[in-house]
Amino acid sequence: MRWFKPNLRNSLHAIFSGGPATEPSYVDEMYGIEDIRKKMLALASTVPDEESGAARRRIRYADDVETLWFIRGELMGLLARNHGEAAALELIERVSEMFEDLLPPGLRSRPSPLGRN
Repeated sequence: MRWFKPNLRNSLHAIFSGGPATEPSYVDEMYGIEDIRKKMLALASTVPDEESGAARRRIRYADDVETLWFIRGELMGLLARNHGEAAALELIERVSEMFEDLLPPGLRSRPSPLGRN
């Protein structure tokens, strides 16, 4: 005979946990790894296949957010060669914003000197 049946344990947990979990109000603004991956793949697809094939494979098979964060540099290089550095920086900035609250504090973008006039 089991002393703690799942039903009893779940009901006790529900009593002491304060009810069902609610989503934070800012959940609409949060992105997941798949959202970031899709955005990065969409940007890489604007570059000819022979140039972007390796980067697209790395993006597709990245297993965590930190890996995608570091692939941004390679993606920036691809975009800069094909669209110009200012346009590439603007596109990468949109991707960088998606990483908000997903990275450890040490992995954040630094201000770019290209944005200053």
